[in-house]
Amino acid sequence: QVQLVESGGGLVQAGDSLRLSCAASGRTFSSYAMGWFRQAPGKEREFVAAINWRGGIRIYAESVKGRFTISRDNAKNTVYLEMNSLKPEDTAVYYCAARSSKFISSSWYDYNYWGQGTQVTVSS
Repeated sequence: QVQLVESGGGLVQAGDSLRLSCAASGRTFSSYAMGWFRQAPGKEREFVAAINWRGGIRIYAESVKGRFTISRDNAKNTVYLEMNSLKPEDTAVYYCAARSSKFISSSWYDYNYWGQGTQVTVSS
């Protein structure tokens, strides 16, 4: 069982940066692939970024590639999402997710555990 708690969301202006954190419970964090997803009002949950168990492989949605960076610190049981050059269309609730596999996936249904989400609002 893994419990995930996101933090770091907030209200920012277009062009600003934010760093989201996701703290995980459990001693097997390093064996999980981790992902970030987001959901805007009236839209489906969409993939943002994912990282494999060691952190050596990362994938991104096209819409955030070059602006967002996912990373993890297995010693701290934490995964991060560094978001730069934020745009109003990045406004959403951001969710951290853990997959019971060392291998990454961009599909939300491959993830077994979810955090409660953190709101990111980008004003124009």
